[in-house]
Amino acid sequence: MFDVQPGSAPSLYVHVPFCAQKCEYCAFYSHAPNGEVVNRYIRALIQEIEVVDLGTIPATVFFGGGTPSLLNLLQWEQVLKAMETRGLLGAEEWTVECNPATVSLDKARLLKSYGVNRISMGVQSFDNGLLERLGRIHSRDMVFRSFDILRSAGFDNVNIDLMFAIPGQTMECWQATLAEAAALQCEHLSSYEVIYEEDTPLYAQLQAGQFSVDEDLACAMFEELVAVAAKRGFHQYEIANFGRRTTACEAEFPDRACRHNINYWRGGEFLGLGPSATGYRGGARTKNWSNTVLYCERLERGESAVQSTDRLSPFARAGEIAGLGLRMNAGWPFEVFRRVTGFDLRIGWASEMDRLVQEDFARIDSTRFQLTPKGLRFADRAAELFLRSEDDDDSKSESEKNEKGAALICRN
Repeated sequence: MFDVQPGSAPSLYVHVPFCAQKCEYCAFYSHAPNGEVVNRYIRALIQEIEVVDLGTIPATVFFGGGTPSLLNLLQWEQVLKAMETRGLLGAEEWTVECNPATVSLDKARLLKSYGVNRISMGVQSFDNGLLERLGRIHSRDMVFRSFDILRSAGFDNVNIDLMFAIPGQTMECWQATLAEAAALQCEHLSSYEVIYEEDTPLYAQLQAGQFSVDEDLACAMFEELVAVAAKRGFHQYEIANFGRRTTACEAEFPDRACRHNINYWRGGEFLGLGPSATGYRGGARTKNWSNTVLYCERLERGESAVQSTDRLSPFARAGEIAGLGLRMNAGWPFEVFRRVTGFDLRIGWASEMDRLVQEDFARIDSTRFQLTPKGLRFADRAAELFLRSEDDDDSKSESEKNEKGAALICRN
């Protein structure tokens, strides 16, 4: 049900670049809204929707940001009607990101009426002090009120987004946040450790010595997250993502897993619309201009919003996909990796797998390679081992790779 099949319908991502204010930790492209700029963006986005060539109903749709829920009813109606005209409604999963401060019943009902069936709500914390520390515009009371609104509108698939290792956050505070999130009985839980990205206020504060990073506490918080999520009925299927099972079927992924993100991690194709949006289709990776005014100007002139296009060699792309897939608990079934990329993981990446197994960061059997719980904590480091440069020759050294792969397969 969640497998990415070559030639299957691509996913669609739409970037809404507006936020009421920039969060202290955020490095994504976003900026404060201006009435005329937002309306101009809506018109430009509709123009981009009108020329998008999917060829079919998208497998999944995801409106991210920024804060998509900042758009008002009229703006949403215009975008949704444009998608309807282009035959882009009907995705099996359609997610819209929301901030608890910008959820209304009318807006929720409108989204639901056009086929949106999943909401991802950026809660981050239930502690008002930490919310202020992060630069969030909502309060804990708004979270509960917005959650009730979403349920009233008929949404039965809601994700709660949390953050841990926030400066000033104690283990006791984190445990309280997890308990309150679980008590909401949401269908999905995402939780990310704070990352200090350059050009963010939080990074500047860290560099200035205003606080320090406690790696031991961060690790303990992650372990607490995994333990509490399992105890409260969530199934971890990716480092930071936990979904509920609503059926007794023991499938590879819980049925409330985010299908859109699984498409990313399994190397599926997707199109990106909106400023700064990226896409991958037909072996080409694209990126739109990260400037809302320039994005609008180009579309108004009938030009493409794409700033850059690049193509990786099949082997280099396979290395990227290998690393992305390791984020998932299930890792890579060898047959699935071969079907998606055309390469055998046991041949092209034998020594890297062997190294991770020896360090107890991964396990391997006759059917798959996957990271251990210890390895998942440092999945980004493990993924780097699987990257390949454009200079790597994926055909000339095939015999050498076969020898390495055969040796690893024989040991297991």
